[in-house]
Amino acid sequence: MHRRLSALLLTLLTLPALAVTEADPSWQQTLRAARGQQVYLHAWGGSQEVNRYLGWAATELKRRFEVTLVPVKVADIAPSIAALQTQRRAGKEQGGSIDLLWVNGENFKSMKAQHLLGAPFSAELPNMALVDTALPVHEDFTVPVEGLEAPWGIGQLNLMVDRDRVPHPPRDAAALLEWAKAHPGRFTYPKPPQFHGSSFLKQILLELTPTSAPLYQPADAATFARLSAPLWAWLDALHPALWRAGKLFPTGAAETRQLLDDGELDMAISFNPQEAAFAVHSGALPPSVQAVAMEKGALTNAHFLAIPFNARAREGAMVVVNFLLSPEAQARKADPEIWGDPSVLRQNALPAGTPPSLRFPAQSEPHPSWQTRLEAEWLRRYGP
Repeated sequence: MHRRLSALLLTLLTLPALAVTEADPSWQQTLRAARGQQVYLHAWGGSQEVNRYLGWAATELKRRFEVTLVPVKVADIAPSIAALQTQRRAGKEQGGSIDLLWVNGENFKSMKAQHLLGAPFSAELPNMALVDTALPVHEDFTVPVEGLEAPWGIGQLNLMVDRDRVPHPPRDAAALLEWAKAHPGRFTYPKPPQFHGSSFLKQILLELTPTSAPLYQPADAATFARLSAPLWAWLDALHPALWRAGKLFPTGAAETRQLLDDGELDMAISFNPQEAAFAVHSGALPPSVQAVAMEKGALTNAHFLAIPFNARAREGAMVVVNFLLSPEAQARKADPEIWGDPSVLRQNALPAGTPPSLRFPAQSEPHPSWQTRLEAEWLRRYGP
């Protein structure tokens, strides 16, 4: 994208006086075009809370805008991106099967590089004027967003800790290793490249890297080998003390949370700072469980919604995203009793009592190339 256009989009995002409003003729035209459209949203389907929330959103979108939201539950967004690649190679420039995707990080970088995204759209959404631009919403894992996706929520890596069993939780890599050795079998992490497992690797890499600046640049082989060496040494020491002696890893965060509830683990990894509170409220975890983050700062990122290049219902997708950015929808999403996913809106744009976006001091995501190399090296060392 040309720098001049990028600067224009950034201006539209950061200057509310120039923002699109609900009354703008262009937005009214979008609303009219969206009526009757079906929007197929490909999103991770591994959370009952997320699925219920999207069910509520679908009901509201149908009632208010005559737009039918059809959530397509996926275990991983990669096959959806592969389908778009196939459609691009086949020359299917219109009438695609995917209208909206829940993406961030390496997936966004890949889609952007392969021109699988549609034209910039976020500046056309009235509710973008409410977004808190102090949050990491202009870059996605260091890759400029440039209007190609709209922020939806904020995640922070944390440990859901049973404080009855762990009254003094470890808050750095050295303390976590020491605790795990003293309590063998009581901790583990999901198997990379599952999202939470890969995020755990990045969190520990940030913990063990004295100067993090190189992590925000593309990783070359030599730099990766040098900076990741302490991580592999740390994992080599950790794995024998893990659940199942590190010979078997959970398939995802849901399994580790269940192991925590069953009493097999004393702590489990989460990327939602409100998840522990929600799980306690719903009875999925005991009241003694609390969220704890690393003292140096929690790995933090925004997650986004993107419209692919050949979306069949582009206008409907824009209406869906704008509704999901409304104060009502963002406050409902942030409610620990419903989902607990932090809002991306300014706090003064939300109803009173809405939980703040960030709960812990933040550390930004490294460049996506680090995740790709970490996952490949982890599998080489510890897979399959």
